[in-house]
Amino acid sequence: MDGAAGPGEGQAGGWEPPGSDFLGVLSQRLRVQEEEMELVKAALAEVLRRLRLQEGTSRSPLGAPASPVSVQASREAASLSDSGPSAPPGLPPPPRPFLVSRGTQTEMETESKLSSGPLALSNGPPAPPGGGEEELGGVQSEGGGGSSSGTGSPGPPGALRPFQLPQRGDTPRRNSSSSSSPSERPRQKLSKKAASSANLLLRSGSSESRGGKDPVSSPGGPGSRRSNYNLEGISVKMFLRGRPITMYIPSGVRSPEELPSGPPPENLSLDWVYGYRGRDSRSNLFVLRSGEVVYFIACVVVLYRPGGGPGGPGGGGQRHYLGHTDCVRCLAVHPDGVRVASGQTAGVDKDGKPLQPVVHIWDSEKLHKLQEIGLGVFERGVGALAFSVSDQGNFLCVVDDSNEHMLSVWDWNRGTKLVEIKSTNDSVLAVGFNPRDSSCIVTSGKSHVHFWNWSTGGGALGSGGLTRKQGVFGKYKKPKFVPCFVFLPDGDILTGDSEGTILTWGRSLPDSRTPGRGGAKETFGIVAQTRAHEGSIFALCLLRDGTVLSGGGRDRRLVQWGPGLTALQEAEIPEQFGAVRAIAEGLGSELLVGTTKNALLRGDLTQGFSPVIQGHTDELWGLCTHPSLNRFLTCGHDRQLCLWDGECHALAWSLDLKETGLCADFHPSGKVVAVGLNTGRWLVLDTETRDIVSDFTDGNEQLSVVRYSPDGMYLAIGSHDNTIYIYSVSCDGAKCSRFGRCVGHSSFITHLDWSKDGSFIMSNSGDYEILYWDVAGGCKLLRNRYESRDREWATYTCVLGFHVYGVWPDGSDGTDINSLCRSHNERVVAVADDFCKVHLFLYPCARAKAPSRKYGGHGSHVTSVRFTHDDSHLISLGGKDASIFQWRMLGGGGPGPAPPTPSRTPSLSPASSLDA
Repeated sequence: MDGAAGPGEGQAGGWEPPGSDFLGVLSQRLRVQEEEMELVKAALAEVLRRLRLQEGTSRSPLGAPASPVSVQASREAASLSDSGPSAPPGLPPPPRPFLVSRGTQTEMETESKLSSGPLALSNGPPAPPGGGEEELGGVQSEGGGGSSSGTGSPGPPGALRPFQLPQRGDTPRRNSSSSSSPSERPRQKLSKKAASSANLLLRSGSSESRGGKDPVSSPGGPGSRRSNYNLEGISVKMFLRGRPITMYIPSGVRSPEELPSGPPPENLSLDWVYGYRGRDSRSNLFVLRSGEVVYFIACVVVLYRPGGGPGGPGGGGQRHYLGHTDCVRCLAVHPDGVRVASGQTAGVDKDGKPLQPVVHIWDSEKLHKLQEIGLGVFERGVGALAFSVSDQGNFLCVVDDSNEHMLSVWDWNRGTKLVEIKSTNDSVLAVGFNPRDSSCIVTSGKSHVHFWNWSTGGGALGSGGLTRKQGVFGKYKKPKFVPCFVFLPDGDILTGDSEGTILTWGRSLPDSRTPGRGGAKETFGIVAQTRAHEGSIFALCLLRDGTVLSGGGRDRRLVQWGPGLTALQEAEIPEQFGAVRAIAEGLGSELLVGTTKNALLRGDLTQGFSPVIQGHTDELWGLCTHPSLNRFLTCGHDRQLCLWDGECHALAWSLDLKETGLCADFHPSGKVVAVGLNTGRWLVLDTETRDIVSDFTDGNEQLSVVRYSPDGMYLAIGSHDNTIYIYSVSCDGAKCSRFGRCVGHSSFITHLDWSKDGSFIMSNSGDYEILYWDVAGGCKLLRNRYESRDREWATYTCVLGFHVYGVWPDGSDGTDINSLCRSHNERVVAVADDFCKVHLFLYPCARAKAPSRKYGGHGSHVTSVRFTHDDSHLISLGGKDASIFQWRMLGGGGPGPAPPTPSRTPSLSPASSLDA
């Protein structure tokens, strides 16, 4: 989520905008000032109401006459309540102060001192410099003046009641002619009057002052953050990049401290991983003794049994090794076919501390880590791995990704390094032990093949036990890359190179006349050359019958070679799956093929190949789930639009968009889906035929969110040109026509949600605004955000709002959370963060530092999360790792409506609330 900040949010002055934006900033400040007046009027009117109720019963609780301060406050309130500024043209008139519900907290408390740090919570904004002018219904940030005591919330305890306009027959209305209209009075005089009235309330009703004293402590106890809440508060505030973001407490919640705390009872379990990392990695596909196929994507090593279905090794499906903290880059399987070594790349944690590369050796049957080697030794990452063969796999050879590509040999059982040496400054793509002699190690990569002789009894740690002989190409053309090699049963070595050639390297007798380095060991030289493919050879595989399979890049062919490298048979991989990246021999005659377009194919050379695992090949952003089926749709920078079947764990269909897809949403009928692209263009497609039924363009900047209203009558499109475009939609979703535009954000739109009645929108922007819009009333901006505090939302994907502000971590810079989604039963909220994690919080999550359940596995920023229609699963997208995770929801009592939020707010009558 881009954290670009727009100008002027919540600031009263002290900032000079660019000349081009000066008029817009002035207009914005004028709008904020008008809303500040509405806030003050609402507060003063409530005080006036209470004073009149008090005078009507006993004049005061002890029968004494009202104090001069109270009388003065009532006069100020009466004056302001009848003569406020009129609304600008095109917007609804501001509500009368007496329309504030009895059940809401209308008094405001001041924040005398801001909490230190980039993220802080409070009951209201800080005092503006040099004055007491405050706001409650502002467009960007709201706050309040002093507070006396809050009124109770009538109705059932804990219910987040919708806003209702009470019948206020007991409050007389003064004649508006008794005071001058706003148009006849300078705005500065009105602002000064509001400020003085707010200060008057401060002196009469607040236990705090603006003199720099510490505010009242939170009811949460000594461990709570200072200046968090007060029982009389009507708002909470957080800061992102120093910007205040004010959110109003719903009328049914007296304080956020009353809301449930702790992690949710629900839990997530990784059910399925879509994708395979074949685009930019090698040594990534093997078959275990159990028949499971082992490969990796992101931080997960997947064990897949072809045939699908739930369960472990006995029943098919997927299992997952989740021990790594960053992306896995290579694999090696022990000769016993059970133990696996996996190496990860370097990374950083959420605090910016480096995560060092490491190799895990683990048991594939129990998914239990046996050993961890190389922590603090390897640099940048682990590029290649190989177990020894002739000695029952006691040794492990590792090549890291440092500049020198350090080659080391380890006794992995003991976790000790036996020898280490600088390999080459060129990239190393493959490493392997000779299966007949563990003292012989071969590496290949950019323009080289190296043959290493290792003395297992070399003694102390060092490089003295390793000597290198460089493969000499002689009269043969030296290739640019040698990506792969394989050992033959007779001791020869075959290499595949970027020229499409297979070279046969035979053993030569030791040269006793050349003493010194490598002179006492036999070496290898080229004895034959075979033209095999057009373009590079990416993979070589020795089959159980002694034949060899080669996989081509440009020609996408699989060729089987017999003795003397005679071609026996071949097959071609379909173009949509890309080139051959890796080959593994399965059970019987079955072959597994990994491709450069992140697909895993299964079949044989006679019958052909079909995909069993597919995925995207570039950064993912767009995600939406079907309204009634366990299906979901994804799109991203690879320009592919993919519909996935969550039941069968398979790709239902894919479509080339020709442009980058960034967002999508299903129509409530599920018959069509809207997709937003990076050019301002958006499409509506039929989900069955994949035909484009509508094609529109709004602006020339990327679209970040598309969302249908709950009834399917409207479609909202949020753009990076700061505008939300609204379209009316036909009943089947196929036809759309422009209905209006929501203009008022000062930065690009990031998230939006519709209300349950389909009439209103809540939206967030790149500069952390929270705005509300009356779509049915003409796409009008709702200036008084306080009135939207009780509105119910059909979905909750906005990352800023009272119900979800507790998901933000301390020290956040505003870009830490990329996506958020509330479950359909409104029990939990899932969060995708910038640190490769998926979180599960209780909903509502309206307490600072709220605890969560945290889940790893993604190797890049998590860009989106969405629940399936029945909340049985959660889908999450990785960014750069192009992975799709399907999580199973466990616990929590299953689907159903959310239980009522507990509340300890008493239901008090107006008189008893005044006595309190």
